[in-house]
Amino acid sequence: MANNGLGLMGALKTRMHWHQARQKLLAENVSNADTPRFKPHDLRAPSPAGNGGVTLAQTSPMHLGLSGQQGGFDSRDAKRFETTPSSNSVNLEDEMMKVAQNQSDYQLAASLYSKSLGLMKIAIGKGR
Repeated sequence: MANNGLGLMGALKTRMHWHQARQKLLAENVSNADTPRFKPHDLRAPSPAGNGGVTLAQTSPMHLGLSGQQGGFDSRDAKRFETTPSSNSVNLEDEMMKVAQNQSDYQLAASLYSKSLGLMKIAIGKGR
């Protein structure tokens, strides 16, 4: 079956649902910042479906290995060392940064979804 652009719409819709669920979870982390023994939670991003099995090839032994590890430091997956005396490990600054980034990413996905709908309307002759 040919990809007629509806796959993009489905992927954007899935991404928006994920951002909504993540925003709810991040809000719960912030609201429980003073709850004793509360551990913050986060959602793993949805994996892209149907990537076609495309993988990178190591064409020279001088190339970096294909272990799947990213180079550099990724602060999103850093282990948190701060805990309060009540064993609460919510860092409000980190959580609020995640909330702001999540909101921005949701707005981007929603904008792309809206633009795609507009293009589809133009394509069938119902737009502008």
